[in-house]
Amino acid sequence: MVAPSPVAPKFDLADLTNLHDLLTLVARLAIIWAAAWGGWLVVKVAARRIIAAVDDGDDGTFTAAEKRGHTIAQLLRSVGRIALLVLALLLSLNLFIDITAVIAGVSILGLAVSFGAQSLVKDVIGGFFILMENQFAVGDVIQAAGKGGTVERMTLRVVHLRDLDGSLHIIPNGQIGVVTNQTRGWSRAVVEVGVAYETDLDRALQVFGDEARRLAADPSWSARIEGAPEISGVIELGDSSIVIRTLIRTKPAQHWDVAREFRRRIKRRLELEGIEIPFPQQVVRHIYSDGEAHRRRGAEAD
Repeated sequence: MVAPSPVAPKFDLADLTNLHDLLTLVARLAIIWAAAWGGWLVVKVAARRIIAAVDDGDDGTFTAAEKRGHTIAQLLRSVGRIALLVLALLLSLNLFIDITAVIAGVSILGLAVSFGAQSLVKDVIGGFFILMENQFAVGDVIQAAGKGGTVERMTLRVVHLRDLDGSLHIIPNGQIGVVTNQTRGWSRAVVEVGVAYETDLDRALQVFGDEARRLAADPSWSARIEGAPEISGVIELGDSSIVIRTLIRTKPAQHWDVAREFRRRIKRRLELEGIEIPFPQQVVRHIYSDGEAHRRRGAEAD
């Protein structure tokens, strides 16, 4: 007696002798893939609804809620596409064979593969916790795994970082340990400018404070700044200058623009006030022997 095959066929293409059976099979396949396509459209609509729900209408700023919404929408699209494709393939295969034994075999194979794919499992688990703990989101500027840049895309396996020169870094989530998020909640512009040692420091500090307050009151910049600027005062007595630090708290990711603008303004203001921004200088002393010094004095007298 021949043992039955563990994977029993449901449809044998050789037995499809009449048009009715063939059309039935084709119709079922069409329904399965049409349903999968419909599910994909629903996933895309849901992703767009999530993005629209968190959009505040201001294209100049990217709030924490918007970053979170874009991140969830990207993950929904990536996970939904894979899940629908796998489900459609299994249902299509089920029309021809009993997939119960196939699923059992795949489960055993998956268990065996998982031991050799521990890094992949680590990446997926790491991505899950990054998402659940909201460590960062699409649009954040972060430092992770020795790389830095703006988060362009996130999946459960990798993170895409675009750095300042345009390079794209793809980092597996399992390699991400300590994350430095530079745009979460609020940011701070730290501007350090040196003035000459001959400068009246009290007057210089007044000039810095006045210029920082003017920047914060400017309508074109006030929306990016939170609170009053802070003049930390003298932080260093350098080789050629006295360094004054200014702190300006800003909206997330706005500190770079604010710092650049304040440097431009304070440079112009210091020029108007006659306060020098020194540059490094060196004094070179030549030491000669007595005989050489005598000869040089004679030459200079001649």
